[in-house]
Amino acid sequence: MTAPVAQTPEITTTECRACGAAVSGLDGRYACGVCGWVNAWSEGHGVLPTAEQDPDHPGSTTA
Repeated sequence: MTAPVAQTPEITTTECRACGAAVSGLDGRYACGVCGWVNAWSEGHGVLPTAEQDPDHPGSTTA
């Protein structure tokens, strides 16, 4: 029996499309703390986990 391999998110950095500030995020998902710009979730570098994979999801067995 093998345990699932946890994927560590990659810290990525880009320029804010609205104000030009440097912003960092996880796996290509960004939110600017200066002006509030956020990129679309679909622009990220990987697939987002499902709600059932969230440890805080009601009925979740992962903890």
